[in-house]
Amino acid sequence: MAWNEPGDGNDKGKDPWGGGNRGGGNQGPPDLDEVIKKLQDRLGEIFGKKGSGGKNSSGSMGSMLAILSVLIGGFWAVSGFYQVGQAEQAVVLRLGGYHSTEGPGLRWNPPLIDQVTKVDVARVESMPLKATMLTEDENIVDVALVVQYQIGNAKDYLLQMTVPEAGLHHATESALRHVVGSTSMDAVITEGREVMGQEVHDLLQKSLDLYSSGIVLRKVNVEESDPPRQVKDSFDDVIKAKEDKERVKNEAEAYANDVVPTARGAAQRQFEEASAYKVEIVARAEGETVRFTKLLKEYKRAPDVTRERLYIETIESVLSNTSKVMLDIKGGNNMMYLPLDKILQQQNSQSAPVNISAPMRAEEARNTVTRSADRLRQGRDSRRREIR
Repeated sequence: MAWNEPGDGNDKGKDPWGGGNRGGGNQGPPDLDEVIKKLQDRLGEIFGKKGSGGKNSSGSMGSMLAILSVLIGGFWAVSGFYQVGQAEQAVVLRLGGYHSTEGPGLRWNPPLIDQVTKVDVARVESMPLKATMLTEDENIVDVALVVQYQIGNAKDYLLQMTVPEAGLHHATESALRHVVGSTSMDAVITEGREVMGQEVHDLLQKSLDLYSSGIVLRKVNVEESDPPRQVKDSFDDVIKAKEDKERVKNEAEAYANDVVPTARGAAQRQFEEASAYKVEIVARAEGETVRFTKLLKEYKRAPDVTRERLYIETIESVLSNTSKVMLDIKGGNNMMYLPLDKILQQQNSQSAPVNISAPMRAEEARNTVTRSADRLRQGRDSRRREIR
């Protein structure tokens, strides 16, 4: 006999769900239709509809599914909004393929269909690199540099290279080996760092553009370029010797720059003095010539007077430079000696003390000689008259 076949009252107790005794102690789980009905009644009350009977259960189920679809659709639409920062770019992939690149602002893309990846294109990143290289002259050097870069194209940065950082590292090492391998060791470890950094920058940027990496280099700084540790001391001595050479060379150039202008100035001064002396001698000779010519004319007119005048002027010029005078009187047997220094000292002791300069003494000497010569002439003339 089945559980739900009609029978006597005793058969109702055989229902395993306790349907015949719902209010009894053997109450089982509620009927599924009853649960669905109650849920429909609740939803109907919420949306302003009265509960319906079991005949409208299929229609109520359709309404419930429609409401759920609307709620899910609204959540799906709202979840598609996103914000792109001022320094960012958003790369949109639709169904796995590139769709577009979005700039800053509020954006919307359909969820589960589009995949959005934001990339910061304003931040400057740094990548250090240190490696051992072989130079052009077959020497080994340790080079350390830092590459500063930005993301210039977000699409290429995400899609063209699988691991952009690893690709940048390998490209940098390749460019560095190329530059160091074509440069001598002296240039690498001394003054060639800046030039080497610029060459690495240019070569690396060309490689990145060739690979469409979307990376833009800002600067390549070569921080260290040293020989290996085993020979570093020897290279330091070589560098110190070169620095000493440059220092001595600079000191020699400074000394030359100091001595050469001085010598040139002295030579120019001597040249100017010689030129001035030449002009002076020539002018003096010309003046003496003119004076002699004029004197010759006067001599031809009055020989005795001119001769006497020349004699007196010559005596004055000679006596002006001596303190002793010897006079040879014509027609006499005695030579007179005039101690002019004694005479000047006697005159100075009799007069007030004054500061006598050389021109004044010469003038006094001439006056004294003139007076003495006049006295001698007068004495000679008087003796001649007495003899007569």
